Amino acid sequence: MTSTTESTSSRTVSGQRHLAAAPTSHRWWALAALCVSVLLVGIDNTIVNVALPTIGRDLQASISELQWVVDGYTLVFATLLLVAGHLGDRFGRRRMLQAGLVLFALTSVAASFATTTGELIAGRAAMGVGAALIYPATLALLMSIFTDRGERATAIGIWSGVSGLSVALGPVGGGLLVEQFGWNAVFLVNVPTAAIALVAGRFLLTESRDPQPGRFDPIGAVGSMAGVGLLVWTIIEAPGNGWGSTITIGGLAGSLALLTAFVLWEINRKDPLFDVTLFANPRFAAASGAIAAAFFGLFGFIFLITQYFQIVRGYGVLEAGLATLPFAVVTGALSPVAIAAMKRAGNTAVVAGGLALMSAGFVLAAGSSVDSAYWGRIVASMALMAAGLALTAGPATEAIMGALPISRAGAGSAVNDTTREIGGTLGVAIVGSVMSSIYGSRIIDALTGTGLPADAVHAASQSVTAGFVVAGQSPQAQAGVILDATQQAFMSGLTAGSWVAAIATGVAAVAVLAFLPARHRDPVG
Repeated sequence: MTSTTESTSSRTVSGQRHLAAAPTSHRWWALAALCVSVLLVGIDNTIVNVALPTIGRDLQASISELQWVVDGYTLVFATLLLVAGHLGDRFGRRRMLQAGLVLFALTSVAASFATTTGELIAGRAAMGVGAALIYPATLALLMSIFTDRGERATAIGIWSGVSGLSVALGPVGGGLLVEQFGWNAVFLVNVPTAAIALVAGRFLLTESRDPQPGRFDPIGAVGSMAGVGLLVWTIIEAPGNGWGSTITIGGLAGSLALLTAFVLWEINRKDPLFDVTLFANPRFAAASGAIAAAFFGLFGFIFLITQYFQIVRGYGVLEAGLATLPFAVVTGALSPVAIAAMKRAGNTAVVAGGLALMSAGFVLAAGSSVDSAYWGRIVASMALMAAGLALTAGPATEAIMGALPISRAGAGSAVNDTTREIGGTLGVAIVGSVMSSIYGSRIIDALTGTGLPADAVHAASQSVTAGFVVAGQSPQAQAGVILDATQQAFMSGLTAGSWVAAIATGVAAVAVLAFLPARHRDPVG
């Protein structure tokens, strides 16, 4: 939007001329408009988690299918980010942002009317397309709005804080909606939120595009999607196929080959879709790894803990959503503190400290039992994770953007978004698969020899929800044994999944200490 009272100016970003994304006097209101879009996309990463047990019962979904309800969204979202960022450069970032909001609203309505697991997964995947158009545009527009380094760091901190807060708020909002209206409502609520973001963007954001975006890279686009897609599919399906099966080993080998070919292709292109040489910069690589590890652990754990509250503890969906509220409270409170600490102490100490706190939270959660006190181990572990996320996300994002000359800011934005989403997608896939593998083996061991028919034992091993269904259909003398075995098997899976998250974030903390400089130097170009 332009008028006689609004000033526009040209700035060099990503090596090209860009129109400022908003009048300078309106920059903080413009940031608020961008944050509404970020909130919408981020909440949908986790809002469905608290509805999973209900969806599992209504649609008779297995653990693998429930993982795809989550990953159908995040996988498409992650794999299309690079392509969507390029489309924003070529056709206009505000245009792509608003097109994404419209698509997101329409596909949310479609998902809400799903009557089978397949329809729901398809709807979630379509929502991921809209999310991919929205997310990179928000950070790219932010970078052109805020030209002062101090203000930009603060704006990035707010953007990252809202992004992390949205992930934490998802289960709370989801619990309230499922309790009052049913699981379909977690998708319908996106429509009014998208409408608010559309109107705010129309009046507060000015178009920004790259007049010379370079040639489109169709081979790179297909290669990146195929490599990541095959990797995540293989991991999700591994518990059912067997980790040592030909399908699993072939899938892992195939994804490695595809991703290697993608990297080699991008290195030799003049206009790469994904500039992999950016990772030669240790500051950039360490910060990207920190974000990937943080969201790997967070998404994986939220996938587990929402089921723990409902299935093991017997909470209602609203109570389960409210039980995750410490995530949102602590993340929201500490996100501004993280940026202030970064300005004083530098990125290294703050980001490494954040990852270490997350790792400690996962370790604490790994020791949980069916009867662990909520206002004890459970809340303490979530508070540690949330504090760690707040200290990691904003400063690490600032490190990524500060590691590059302004001519490469667009590439930094795309990589930041992609590592965040791929980390979260793999978190659900890997942590969920570890839990599924442990649960299945433990429940079979526990129920074999109890007199329960073999087909019932097999059914109970498919998911925790199925275990409870089998218990409900069994004679009273066996029901208690099955319920106890189901709960204990789930806790074994949660423990193993938590340790995976703890190791990932712990290793990332050490890598940050080794490779991430405390402050960036002004690059030239």
